[in-house]
Amino acid sequence: MSTFSRRLLRWVIRCSIGACCASGVGAALAESAPGLGVALSEAELQATQVSIMPNGDGLPPGLGDAVAGQTVYQIRCMACHGEEGTGGINDRLVGGAGSLASSRPIKTVGSYWPYATTLFDYVRRAMPYQTPGALDDDEVYAVTAYLLYLNDIVGEHDAMSATTLPLVRMPNREGFVRVYPD
Repeated sequence: MSTFSRRLLRWVIRCSIGACCASGVGAALAESAPGLGVALSEAELQATQVSIMPNGDGLPPGLGDAVAGQTVYQIRCMACHGEEGTGGINDRLVGGAGSLASSRPIKTVGSYWPYATTLFDYVRRAMPYQTPGALDDDEVYAVTAYLLYLNDIVGEHDAMSATTLPLVRMPNREGFVRVYPD
């Protein structure tokens, strides 16, 4: 393209933009825009503040035990993770104790995860896979308790809450370098 042609093309584009702005077409286009960049309300912003630390900072109010968690698990989790956390199409959640140092480690909630609070945080943010964030906090505490129970970490009736969950000692807690204080 010659220098003259490029200059002519730029002039035509500038004139077209100017004509659109002068005729109000620009305003009409702005009104039909998808509304991107809208500021979040304070409630919406608070809903995104979901970071949970290993020591429990950030855990929401709520309560659940393995008995309640089994029901939630059967409805919302079993299709992907199998009955009692094994044999599903997605990651195995139960078993693997003592396997991490082997040539075929089995990384599960009970064998690998260092903090119970991290399990809660992950379930709350990412599960169920098809509808992440669909579980309320009581359901997340209950499912967390159920998974801990299946891995012989807590008892069937041990209630998990913002107070009790950080106290759970995971079997592999010492297998990670600590960044946060206990």
